[in-house]
Amino acid sequence: MSAQIDIAAQGTQEEVVAGGLAALASVAHMVSSSTVDGIPVLFAARAIEQDGQRTAGLFFRVGSADETLATAGITHLVEHLALHGRQLAEGHHNGVTAEGYTLFHVHGTDEEVVAYLNGVCAALTDLPTSRMDVEKQILRTEAQRRAGGPFRPMRQWRYGAQTYGLAGYDELGIRRLGADDVRAWAGERFTRDNAVLFVTGGALPEGLDLSLPSGARIPAPTASSALPQTPAFFQGEDGHVVLDAVVERSAAAIVLAQVAARALFRDLREVGGYSYTADGDYSRRDATHATFTLYADALPQQQGAVVGGMIDTLARLRLGVIEQAELDAVRVPLLKWLDSPDLAADLLPTYALDVLLEHPVKTPETSRAELEAVTVEDLRRVAEDVWAGALLQVPGRAGAEWAGLAVAPQWSAAAVEGIRYPRVDNPDVALVIGLAGVSLTTPDGAATVLFEDCQLLSARPDGARHLIGADGFAVAIEPTLHVGLNGPSIEQGVDARVPEHLVARLPARDPQEIPQPRPPTQDVGARAGIGGWIDRHLDLSVNLLRQVFLVVLALGVVVTLQTEFVGSALVVLLLVWGIVQGSVGIAWWLAVRRRREVGAARR
Repeated sequence: MSAQIDIAAQGTQEEVVAGGLAALASVAHMVSSSTVDGIPVLFAARAIEQDGQRTAGLFFRVGSADETLATAGITHLVEHLALHGRQLAEGHHNGVTAEGYTLFHVHGTDEEVVAYLNGVCAALTDLPTSRMDVEKQILRTEAQRRAGGPFRPMRQWRYGAQTYGLAGYDELGIRRLGADDVRAWAGERFTRDNAVLFVTGGALPEGLDLSLPSGARIPAPTASSALPQTPAFFQGEDGHVVLDAVVERSAAAIVLAQVAARALFRDLREVGGYSYTADGDYSRRDATHATFTLYADALPQQQGAVVGGMIDTLARLRLGVIEQAELDAVRVPLLKWLDSPDLAADLLPTYALDVLLEHPVKTPETSRAELEAVTVEDLRRVAEDVWAGALLQVPGRAGAEWAGLAVAPQWSAAAVEGIRYPRVDNPDVALVIGLAGVSLTTPDGAATVLFEDCQLLSARPDGARHLIGADGFAVAIEPTLHVGLNGPSIEQGVDARVPEHLVARLPARDPQEIPQPRPPTQDVGARAGIGGWIDRHLDLSVNLLRQVFLVVLALGVVVTLQTEFVGSALVVLLLVWGIVQGSVGIAWWLAVRRRREVGAARR
């Protein structure tokens, strides 16, 4: 179908388009709008021409938050397939799959922009699914490059394995997706009714053909939650301290994020010398809310100071101890940006997303007035909101109870009832398979995934299974580690109770990667004597050794005061002190090691 630039609209689909363009009425003096093949289009000229170059972006209201764990990666896969074969001589192009949208953007001549956009739309209507295996491999390679990092766990702990929490997981659904799955997703989500296009320039380039199937405008997903209360904290990797919160979108929140970033940098780097990187961020999540983030890195010996420093910095902001100069230092550059001669063109992506998310489009005058109205008291109120909804990731064994933060759930509320399979090397840890789900029980608690809440079951040929629940808790099933666990018990007890569309079948592992129980000489649960008793009662052991140390210290002081050989007594005292403290340290290390071994049951 040839390009159709139709301002007069007819029918239901046109009414949706017209409604979206109506939101641009307040900025009609700076941004022009139309439709091309039923897709709303925003365009504005740059004050300074760029030698015949223009920028364009085609947004779709679909992202990773719209998926499930079993289909995670499907939007990214569609993006890659649509971009295959899009080659430009000089121009630049790419695709982005975010949590709430997918963007195809391009910068080049009119001919390059038209060829790129037309090619993307043509590919979306007839995806080259014969290339799926190649693109899946590319996506897995891309995932290796961005694996890990301190921000992914924040998504998992806040949202669980749903909606915006999926950004914290690998794209686990890619392996099980077939051509029909991908075509159906593209046909439902990548439609003209779920898209908005922006183009720089005073007029649209000729030759656009954006033919896409009709559909419906799909609202952003309602955010899930895995936190029963906030503020809360959890223990993450060494070297990173992260705090985030979900706040209402506002000028005050934008300003506070920058004020907090400056304050954090000053407190942790310039004054304390604890961190190299200390920064803050504000990013929109959906039409009404944004994510506020603070981050700082730390060496192992400085981690406690960085945790305390970040909490103290935010506490100062919550108390309103903010100089007017701090507010002005952030506000002035933001106001200056609103005076840019290319402001209309620069705002096109923002306005396009506002139309897509059905968020009110603000004029520069409104944005200016809101920024000028922000006060120190407004920043204090937003800082209180940040603290009230805060999730803090602390490194290693650090804690934050002292600051009034609750421990985020480490274990499920309860274990299922069923057949118990103890670990070969530690009978205190057991896998339980029941009619309702599976649990991994430990002396500290249980991790449970109910079959009705299972988001994904990963299966390997060697019998290993990995279940992830909606709340983010996971249970790993390793036949080699549990007494009496075999193929039939797994197939009948687990596989038969999880729908096939939630199963991702993974390739065989290298035999060296299959976990094995520790040799009997290292068997924590069966060791005899004092060492075995300490292993089975580690927490009690640590406390007991501490009490022994205090008693020995007291006796040593008495002996020292009553003997003529004070120097010799002090040497003996220091020697005993070192032995006892070393014992306490060893016992504590064993406790931590055991908890880390069963930690696979946690998130």
